[in-house]
Amino acid sequence: MIPNLNIVPFVSVDHMMKLVLHIGVERFLTELADYVEEDFRRWEAFDKTPRLATHSAEGVIELMPTSDGRVYGFKYVNGHPKNAREGRQTVAAFGVLSDVGNGYPVLMSEMTILTALRTAATSAVAARHLAPPGARCMAIIGNGAQSEFQALAFGALLGVRSLRLYDIDPGASEKCMRNLRGRGFDIVPCRSTEEAVEGADIITTVTADKQYATILTDNMVGAGVHINAVGGDCPGKTELHRDILMRSDIFVEYAPQTRIEGEIQQLASDHPVTELWKVMTGQAPGRRSPRQITLFDSVGFAVEDFSALRYVRDKVAGTGLYENLDMLADPDEPRDLFGMILRAAKPAAAPARIA
Repeated sequence: MIPNLNIVPFVSVDHMMKLVLHIGVERFLTELADYVEEDFRRWEAFDKTPRLATHSAEGVIELMPTSDGRVYGFKYVNGHPKNAREGRQTVAAFGVLSDVGNGYPVLMSEMTILTALRTAATSAVAARHLAPPGARCMAIIGNGAQSEFQALAFGALLGVRSLRLYDIDPGASEKCMRNLRGRGFDIVPCRSTEEAVEGADIITTVTADKQYATILTDNMVGAGVHINAVGGDCPGKTELHRDILMRSDIFVEYAPQTRIEGEIQQLASDHPVTELWKVMTGQAPGRRSPRQITLFDSVGFAVEDFSALRYVRDKVAGTGLYENLDMLADPDEPRDLFGMILRAAKPAAAPARIA
């Protein structure tokens, strides 16, 4: 991207928004989904560990690292549901890609917007393998910051055109409808979760409260439905009644992390689940029958962030939509770091006088 290896390109929030608009949000989601699927298909190449989480009464701060042996990536992200009441984002994040060969960063990027995009893209990738064929109607329970991204990803990748929206705050549903106006959806605001799921082929739950919640009860879920459970993403936070899990075939990103943070924290540690990469590579079946209930228990995993950063690195090249950060010390002699400080104190040489 730039010839000086000591300068790190940084994609700011402003540049990320401009990049999304430059590419087009549906195209961005579709291309990002391809990057996610490509990396899931080479899943075994990645270092994998559950994210490193620091929990408090107010929320959680996490580091999410991974590497494919050539490139290292990590994301710093928080989750603080109370932030919405204080005018802040529930989730804020940034990420870094580095060259494994020399350890130097090659990209730094905002990831609050990018995380919303990669979460929606990953949900739609999973649904391509798990949702009933021809699914066109989706219920979205929880109409906060993620809802529009989910709708657009499912529209772009699966052809979903009918949306049924519910949120305990009607203003959130109104916001979602307003933002999606003119994008080809038939949108119905609903007065309850029960009303929202009626007739839906896909049910997306994407609520924010950090608590053991029951957004969906067993009687709301009929045969043949695909559930995209996005909101449960930390210990002590769930959205689905346990009985739904017992009736469903459950698919996850990385089982050791999902058992700590996902809906399956309600189940025994040996309850069978299938990692999504195995479906993508043909090592395990996805949807097998019209009446099967499939559940994608999504908590987000570092490989998805790696895919998103890799996509941004590739797409931002040549656009000028980044800043150059002077982040890495570059002494004339690599062993003389202190001398570099001393030389910075010397006054600049006076310009030569012209007779």
